[in-house]
Amino acid sequence: MSGPTAPSGDPAPSGDPAPSGDPARPRDAALSGDPARPGDPALSGDAARPGDGPFGHRLGWGSAPALLVIDMVRAYFAPEAPFYLGRPDVVDRCAELLGAARGAGIPVVHTTVRYRADGVDGGLFIRKVPALRLFCDGAGTDWHETLPAVAPRAGELVITKQYASAFAGTSLAASLVAMGVDTLVLCGVSTSGCVRATATDAIALGFRPMVVAEACGDRSEGIHRANLTDLDLKSADVVDIDEVLTRLRQSG
Repeated sequence: MSGPTAPSGDPAPSGDPAPSGDPARPRDAALSGDPARPGDPALSGDAARPGDGPFGHRLGWGSAPALLVIDMVRAYFAPEAPFYLGRPDVVDRCAELLGAARGAGIPVVHTTVRYRADGVDGGLFIRKVPALRLFCDGAGTDWHETLPAVAPRAGELVITKQYASAFAGTSLAASLVAMGVDTLVLCGVSTSGCVRATATDAIALGFRPMVVAEACGDRSEGIHRANLTDLDLKSADVVDIDEVLTRLRQSG
């Protein structure tokens, strides 16, 4: 469920030190990478550094995190699937996060995608992206099934969604409130689609979204990095996996 991106923000000079007094700032590695358009400062690793200008200040961690594993289903990882991303590394990183969260007793939530046979619950989204009909009941595919390496365990909440955001038309927000969650760690696919939409809704609903850079992926590295940059400026804290693993283990 990849979508368009509109990167923005004021570029900061390369090598500029991190702003002082800005806690829990992600390492530069979390936002570095090949730009989608070479030479475009808005998409480069040195662009719009967090805390520079009006955007990119840190939300920081709350005291009660949950891990949300977004759409780690066969449709994005089977080479013959129409949404194939070719990012097996994301599976490994999500598995690491799951291990840390489970070991610390932190709530884990998974999402998958499923529609009625007629697709009516997909509304205009299915009209915009007709290939989503492969997730319909009776389509004769198993694309909606979560990969075994990151499959839900007994007792873990599974949200079945029809739109990009895991909050849209689902009980996710109410469930997180009931569990006392204030910080939502996001991993999965795709960065520009379901991860971004979920992070944007999370902050609007009062949850601190922490997007794990190495544990998300998209159809190209440029799209992935551009969306991470824009998310970190406006809607979420983009964090590297080492920081997240440490935080999760300390929260247990």
